[in-house]
Amino acid sequence: MRLEGKVAIISGGARGQGAAEAKMFAREGAKVVFGDILDDDGKKVEAEINEAGGEATYVTLDVTSEDAWQQAVEAAVERYGKVDILVNNAGIANWTFGDDASVEDWDRLMDVNAKGVFLGTKAVIAEMRKAGGGSIVNISSISGMIGQTTIHPGYNASKGAVRILTKSTAIQYAKEGIRCNSVHPGPVMTEMTAHGWRDPERRQLTEQRTPLGRYADADEIASGVLFLASDESSYMTGSELVIDGGVTAQ
Repeated sequence: MRLEGKVAIISGGARGQGAAEAKMFAREGAKVVFGDILDDDGKKVEAEINEAGGEATYVTLDVTSEDAWQQAVEAAVERYGKVDILVNNAGIANWTFGDDASVEDWDRLMDVNAKGVFLGTKAVIAEMRKAGGGSIVNISSISGMIGQTTIHPGYNASKGAVRILTKSTAIQYAKEGIRCNSVHPGPVMTEMTAHGWRDPERRQLTEQRTPLGRYADADEIASGVLFLASDESSYMTGSELVIDGGVTAQ
């Protein structure tokens, strides 16, 4: 198994891409602590993983709270003894754009998508040092690489912040054996993106703009996250893994 003996923390794991990551990591041998603010959904995912023979613990985690992050790390150490992997997966989107974009929406996007990554990283560093190293995987987006016309500019800005924060983290902690890489999905069919794929016109437009002609499944993104979390990517840090169906190749 690709993560045997590893302990992973995943934020935003109650549904969608985060849930896919938690389930995949557990199947690959990791002990998983995953957090979210969607407690009912999170407990269902926890039960599914444990009933399937994996080891997982759900915790309530507001990624904008430093205290909540510390409690999640403490839960991982108390339950499983260490922290080897962090996946900063939690994120939100907002579909307003241009002069319709509000300051309040901007602040919320930056708090969850960017500050949440900073706080998660800050919370795990000490335990990764004790473990002799680790792998941090930050979920950014192609929105952190290109401009877009149909989304709040705060989303692009927040995901761009994740992209460069990843590189800064990679450089600062490389000598301690702590790696940090970012994943940049294109269109993915999850609850967060339902605004797009449930609308026939928007879905058709997105699929037309995507060379592979479709949305990704959450497991296709989780497979890339698994690679970066595992020792298979041991010589990668500060890198960007783009999984976008060819969108940014155009």
